[in-house]
Amino acid sequence: MLTLPLYKHSFSRHRSLIARSDAFEIYTFVYNSGVEAVEIRNSKGHLVVLPFMGQMVWDAEFLGTDLCMKNMFSEPKPAKTIVETYGCFAFHAGMIRMGCPTPQDDHVLHGEMPCATMDSAWLEISDTSVTIKGSYEYVMGFGDHYLATPSVTLGQDSGEFDIQMTVKNLASVPMPLQYMCHINAAYLEGAVMSQNLPDEAFVLRQSVPDHVRPTEQWLAYNETLKTSAPFAVLNEPQMHDPEIVYFADDISRFTERAEFSMAIGDKCLITEFDTKEFNNLTRWVLYNGDQQVAAYALPATCRPEGFLAAKGSGNLLYLEPGETRHFSVRTGIRQA
Repeated sequence: MLTLPLYKHSFSRHRSLIARSDAFEIYTFVYNSGVEAVEIRNSKGHLVVLPFMGQMVWDAEFLGTDLCMKNMFSEPKPAKTIVETYGCFAFHAGMIRMGCPTPQDDHVLHGEMPCATMDSAWLEISDTSVTIKGSYEYVMGFGDHYLATPSVTLGQDSGEFDIQMTVKNLASVPMPLQYMCHINAAYLEGAVMSQNLPDEAFVLRQSVPDHVRPTEQWLAYNETLKTSAPFAVLNEPQMHDPEIVYFADDISRFTERAEFSMAIGDKCLITEFDTKEFNNLTRWVLYNGDQQVAAYALPATCRPEGFLAAKGSGNLLYLEPGETRHFSVRTGIRQA
């Protein structure tokens, strides 16, 4: 295993090949916006990860398919909050706050982790895989203190990859924990969504967040969804503006390992995870002229309705002093 540290000063606007093997090519570059990026390529496609900005996966393309939601951003922008640069394939939502805040909440959308300035970043390279890792210490006077270590691992000759997060409470008091692996998959018209959960596991979101502006058509469609099974085929894009959201709670009662897929032609997008780590799931579908996304599986520790909602429902996790939690998601695309 080769460990290769990454330093901001070594990145440039010129796309540079920093490592090559029979299975991989790794490049570094800086977007015009000034955001550093690492591109990892194998025989099936490539990932672009932002090593110093939350370690978000900005781009993912495999088997000739762009996996990322359509968005308004041609490149990542320097940002403190995720809405300022909402164009990535996946980001880490949380860690002490997550979800859409209510007017009574004291946090921004999806909390502090999505655009966190990483303290360090490095690559771990073997004959069969490449992993990009980072470390971020969050510390607030008279507040919370934790260490987050995210990573992304791509194997050789594969369109699937693992997104992981490890978080340790460094404070002397318990720490609230809300975390979602927010995977913004492409809206592929005609795709069929399926999973190893029963239809009754899903409930339609009843609340309407501040950023949602309902239309008469949407309200009528939403009413029909309240009494029907969750839709499985992406064949009515005009009905998905504004967004449609489903929740699945306490999914460990159905399976130890959740498996979700979105099939299109001879290919299948997949998301898989252990329900001991993520016991909640959100499905988010949106189609308009600016954003098109079919986030068919967003694994999380609770619903993304903000800190106070999680606390009030009893679904807020806490890490004891010195306690560590690990989360892992397998996602990507494979031949059906």
